[in-house]
Amino acid sequence: MVSESQAGLTIAPELKQFVDNELLPVLDLDSDKFWQDLASILSEFTPRNEALLSYRDKLQAQIDDWHRERRSQGLPHDADSYKRFLHDIGYLHGQADNFEINTTNVDSEISLQAGPQLVVPVKNARFALNASNARWGSLYDALYGSDAIPEEPGLERSGSYNPARGQKVIAAARDFLDTACPLPGASHADVVRYTINKNALSCELTSGKVVQLKDTQQFVGYQGQPQAPDLLLLRNNRLHLEIQIDPASEVGSTDPAGVKDIVLEAAITTIQDCEDSVAAVDGEDKVEVYRNWLGLIQGDLEERFQKGGAEMTRRLHPDREYLSPEGEPFTLPGRSLMLVRNVGHLMRNPAITDADGNEIFEGIMDAVITGAIGAIDVRGINQLRNSRTGSVYIVKPKMHGPEEVRFTCELFSAVETMLGIPGLSLKVGIMDEERRTTLTLSNCIEQARDRVVFINTGFLDRTGDEIHTSMEAGPMVAKTDMKSSAWIAAYEDHNVDVGLRCGFRGRAQIGKGMWAMPDRMADMLQQKIGHPKAGANTAWVPSPTAAVLHAMHYHQVDVDSVQQSIGKRELASQDDILQIPLLTDKTSLTAERIQSELDNNAQGILGYVVRWVDQGIGCSKVPDINNIGLMEDRATLRISSQHIANWLHHGICSEDRVKETLLRMAAVVDEQNAADPFYQAMAPDPENSIAYQAACELVFAAREQPNGYTEPILHRARLARKA
Repeated sequence: MVSESQAGLTIAPELKQFVDNELLPVLDLDSDKFWQDLASILSEFTPRNEALLSYRDKLQAQIDDWHRERRSQGLPHDADSYKRFLHDIGYLHGQADNFEINTTNVDSEISLQAGPQLVVPVKNARFALNASNARWGSLYDALYGSDAIPEEPGLERSGSYNPARGQKVIAAARDFLDTACPLPGASHADVVRYTINKNALSCELTSGKVVQLKDTQQFVGYQGQPQAPDLLLLRNNRLHLEIQIDPASEVGSTDPAGVKDIVLEAAITTIQDCEDSVAAVDGEDKVEVYRNWLGLIQGDLEERFQKGGAEMTRRLHPDREYLSPEGEPFTLPGRSLMLVRNVGHLMRNPAITDADGNEIFEGIMDAVITGAIGAIDVRGINQLRNSRTGSVYIVKPKMHGPEEVRFTCELFSAVETMLGIPGLSLKVGIMDEERRTTLTLSNCIEQARDRVVFINTGFLDRTGDEIHTSMEAGPMVAKTDMKSSAWIAAYEDHNVDVGLRCGFRGRAQIGKGMWAMPDRMADMLQQKIGHPKAGANTAWVPSPTAAVLHAMHYHQVDVDSVQQSIGKRELASQDDILQIPLLTDKTSLTAERIQSELDNNAQGILGYVVRWVDQGIGCSKVPDINNIGLMEDRATLRISSQHIANWLHHGICSEDRVKETLLRMAAVVDEQNAADPFYQAMAPDPENSIAYQAACELVFAAREQPNGYTEPILHRARLARKA
């Protein structure tokens, strides 16, 4: 298809037709004006974007030179001198103090409710729909279908319904109810009948005694008849849960109270991702991304698929209807509140080129088009509303410092003017995943004080940037030891501390990172409660099942109270954050340990890259070297490639050893993917495998990549593969 030209721009025909025929008519916007306005925004913001990237490079070059100079003189790392140097070059700023954010028109899912957050590639319609619909999920299904209930003999989950396993599930769910919504001196396991009397929930016990909830205000609604309700709606820590009753159902018929399920409000918010979990390298790919986002905002996205030999259709769920205890009808949202993650400032995309033939910055394109789609919701001209306050929530990743946050806010302001929507409609989520943003976080928030709704830590990208920024300082500790480094704990605490000092409590989200092992829910239940206990009012989960199980943690922990307490502690030490995780004793690494690290990194790189390049899969569950399924995206790739590059650079391993490892691991990855009919093996012909060569380049050219990012290499390889 021949590209089309308008307003001095050359536009991929798929994108031009999508915008002109599917998007603009909904908004009643003129095509000529839209493209001319975009050209004007590009004219203003492209040089500024370029200058910001040049400033990044300048700072990195100065840091590299400082470390190289000290190494050449045989000087050890000096933390005090290093900190002074970073201030001198403008990398560090004085903390912005004594201000609070002013963001208004924020939905309660972000400002008040604490709960899980799903992140999903919006390019996959089925995944995107499932995530949006994961606002509510069955606790029975989540417990039964995961390892949260151990598969001991007789408790297997495969095959048809296992009543013995079902009873374990019911017992665990009743224990949860007793924690979240307790009865005085009794257990929900003792209830034989739930009824509603005088606008209150009555629970008849096996003894014949009738009790109410310990906190009667937790009963907030029902469905059915008061003396025989079909559903009871309870609330704890601002989260809702349903006790669903049907004595005629398979499960309810075995339950003394006829309970067939307990359904939790789970994924309160979902990030529909255009970035790390998506492979979108040209106009064709970007249209897939934008079209699904449009369908989600319009409320008419559908996906048909085969399951069990039957065709099924996935649609967005409607809102949920209830009666109040007094019998008055009301509704609760049936879908997760959606945020959309744009790409960062680095990448350009051939979907649109300017008058000089230069590809435009993809982040600017995302801001305009995802913002325009969000404007449909702002104007209330869609079938199903997303934001009830008229806001569009855009997560902006990979920003380096306050200058880049200011740029984003001013870009959003220009987009609002272009679209004719109220100022400050486009809210911003700041990913605290780059080292300079961590160290200047209060300054970053101050730049976005009228728009910010979200800050979130991201261990993997943050570690990748840590390694790349300090590449010349010396060899890093083993990747498996990185989580115990002093800077990690300080980084995680600092994010919460700064957010609370800037007034996030009751106004915005303070988030934590992803649980990367979707098959290990028992471990998640044990460990991820640490996130709400640390003061985070949201944390990322990889699946609807994980969202339901993680929701239990927010019933067990009142995050608002935790934040109130944490807000009184001292700010986490910037000096601790600046501790570079250097390997102080090379002899502590045995040859076996080095090879194990290389095997792990190389296998993870190849397992992810081959799907990205050959099949355009931006995020997937990739088996690691021990065949444990891990959720992989570009953040995991960044840390693995930077880590091998660091060890190569400082002589921990040789180039020949890394090449041998990559080739050997290619065969392992080929074997792991042998059942995939679309998979193309790498090991038999590595020289002609675009994916394998891309993986090698990611390692051997890692030091030269801007900020250690993997996108430039991946995009080139994917475009070559598509060609």
